[in-house]
Amino acid sequence: MAAEDAGVRPGAKSESAQIDPAPRPAWYWAVIGVAVVVALAAATRTLETVVPEAAQGTALGGLASAVEYPVYAIILGLVANALLSVAGLRDRLAGGFRTEFFIKTGLVLLGSTVLFDVIVRSAGPAVLQALVLVSSVFLFTWWLGGRLGLDDRLRALLASAVSICGVSAAIAAAGSVQAKKEQLAYTASLVILFAVPSIFLLPWLVEVIGLSDAQAGAWIGGNIDTTAAVAAAGAIVGEGALQIASVVKATQNVLMGVVAVALTAYFAFVVAPRSGAEPAAASASWGRTLWERFPKFVLGFLVASVVATIWAGTVGEAAQSGLDTAKALRDWFLIAAFTSIGLEFRVGALKEAGWRPIGVFAAATVVNLLLGLALAVLLFRGVVV
Repeated sequence: MAAEDAGVRPGAKSESAQIDPAPRPAWYWAVIGVAVVVALAAATRTLETVVPEAAQGTALGGLASAVEYPVYAIILGLVANALLSVAGLRDRLAGGFRTEFFIKTGLVLLGSTVLFDVIVRSAGPAVLQALVLVSSVFLFTWWLGGRLGLDDRLRALLASAVSICGVSAAIAAAGSVQAKKEQLAYTASLVILFAVPSIFLLPWLVEVIGLSDAQAGAWIGGNIDTTAAVAAAGAIVGEGALQIASVVKATQNVLMGVVAVALTAYFAFVVAPRSGAEPAAASASWGRTLWERFPKFVLGFLVASVVATIWAGTVGEAAQSGLDTAKALRDWFLIAAFTSIGLEFRVGALKEAGWRPIGVFAAATVVNLLLGLALAVLLFRGVVV
């Protein structure tokens, strides 16, 4: 009776008992997300050893020995993506799927395993290839997007992504043209959708065509849109191809800042007045914009290469153990990046904008592949790694 007088039904839980516990902070889920990536990376390392041993002496033995860690990492990432999505945990853990951080750290470590003489030998052809390929593919994508009536901001994102370096270039372009978040998400999904098959397709085509390691690396580095996928495909072909692919992609990445400045100026002085808005970027510092958009990890890659080259020349064979350690760390960070690619892939964003952006991206990818192949064969025929 006393409970009823107090307004509490017999057997009912008190109000304080029904209050949900405080939500977990973002860093808590991010830490778990990183733990998932590390666990998948460890599983990748295990599969890389166990599968060839288990398949030895069978009809699949040759195939199993040819499969490199990027394949296992991406497949595990995609499977984990599906499982976490079904469990409703993927978005909560997404803060730990740091593809950009993992790949940039891995590439700086990669610089310590690429002696500077390799960069010097390939620098000239890499710069020429980057200038021709980036400008041609960007202008083609921009033109085709205009013909199909795409929004100028989406055109800028697509053209930057397919011609330079995928998601990073799209992010830089989005900041320059003030693109919508949905447009950036859509472009990022397209990049991954096209990059993942390229990881396996281009190494196969390299063998079919019969390219040298330098030509293969130049073709892969100049065509696959994400730096992580470039490293994955290069690793499948071999160490020499990986080195050249990384140098070529790093050279293209440098142009990201130039393109960002050009887009900022175009949208400030052409698009904004056309829409009745003030040219907000007119007073902005172009040098500061260029520096903000410049991919800083490229500098880390070069510094690591110079330091490793000087050290190897100073201590001789004793440097090999240190270089092996750097290579092992590089592989762990790259594996983490590849699993994160699979974990971050989203199908939903691809359904929003219809077929026209996909058609533009696909056509630009074909142009990029054909022109990139011609440039790689022509410019890197005398480069030896």
